[in-house]
Amino acid sequence: MTDRVILAYSGGLDTSVAIEWMKQETGAEVVAVAIDVGQGGEDLDSIRQRALDCGAVESVVVDAKDEFAEDYCLPAIKANALYQRQYPLVSGLSRPLIVKHLVEASKEHGGTHVSHGCTGKGNDQVRFEVGFANLAPDLKIIAPARDYAWTRDKAIAFAEKNNLPIEQSKASPFSIDQNLFGRAVEAGYLEDLWNAPTKDTYAYTEDPTLNFSSPDEVVISFVDGTPVALDGEKKSMLEIIEEMNRRAGAQGVGRLDMVEDRLIGIKSREVYEAPGAIALITAHTALEDVTVERELARFKRGIEDKWATQVYDGLWFSPLKRTLDVFIDEAQKNVTGDIRLVMHAGNCWVNGRRSEKSLYDFNLATYDEHDTFDQTHARGFVELHGLSSKIAAKRDFNL
Repeated sequence: MTDRVILAYSGGLDTSVAIEWMKQETGAEVVAVAIDVGQGGEDLDSIRQRALDCGAVESVVVDAKDEFAEDYCLPAIKANALYQRQYPLVSGLSRPLIVKHLVEASKEHGGTHVSHGCTGKGNDQVRFEVGFANLAPDLKIIAPARDYAWTRDKAIAFAEKNNLPIEQSKASPFSIDQNLFGRAVEAGYLEDLWNAPTKDTYAYTEDPTLNFSSPDEVVISFVDGTPVALDGEKKSMLEIIEEMNRRAGAQGVGRLDMVEDRLIGIKSREVYEAPGAIALITAHTALEDVTVERELARFKRGIEDKWATQVYDGLWFSPLKRTLDVFIDEAQKNVTGDIRLVMHAGNCWVNGRRSEKSLYDFNLATYDEHDTFDQTHARGFVELHGLSSKIAAKRDFNL
């Protein structure tokens, strides 16, 4: 029986070359699987045909945009997930979805192996392979770019030698990954930490000064932590992310330039654009401030960091990640209401909040004559709250 490799196919240079290379090196048949997670660019039919032209025996394309929005982006919003308190997990969220569909394709098409185009320096090799180990441990893995030291020049030379229908420019300076939730840019002159990103680095966001005189204000409505409407108009999760990408992106919101701690131990300079993600997480966090009880909110902040790290580290299917999901969903039961968000000059901020589940009590918070807070209770509270530290200070400082 001939081996069959199920390839995570992007339509780009590396994975297109990998089809012919694996055929020659292993004698296996290759089934190319392309997943549309909102990355834009070429239409799916063109990508499917390129895989066949490059030698794939089967070419499968999957429109997974709605699934990605509902089952991967939405949990990240509920978790206020920001790796290193900045990065909204643009790439990390899409990998488990791709893994899921590759495993399904392997069952349908008799796959014996799976393959990806990741290098040995990145996080994605871990995300793919740990995902495969969790969902289909019997599948063998081929990673040409990592295990056989593929470089861009080698890939181009191989394509030319084998007359593969690939049009690639040797001058392209960046490595780019993008999807519905954002865009990641690295390599090229960005590897020098002192070099500022230039205009050609960005595609999802406008220059923050471009619409400086025209700020955008939007009301985002949530039910149990899920965004359900913009400016009173009900929309699907996919539609909400797409519209917020457009509106926040037009204001330059969501540009990130950070040095990231990669899972494998090196630091990497990454430039991200995630306009919709940053705007929605900002709004969701603000509504939680209004509706989530103090001790639960404090504890959830630690859970958010752990959730983001689990996803970043490729542990989407882990027992801990699944258990954190249950906690976060429980914590969302009262996160219902409206947030008014202003987007302007590269920033977004909240200037209005309302909720029937609000824990904000005007009569307790006010300082005017409507105040119902009994301040005489505060003295005893302060005494008891500080009692243990007072006793320790007396001992430690010889008071």
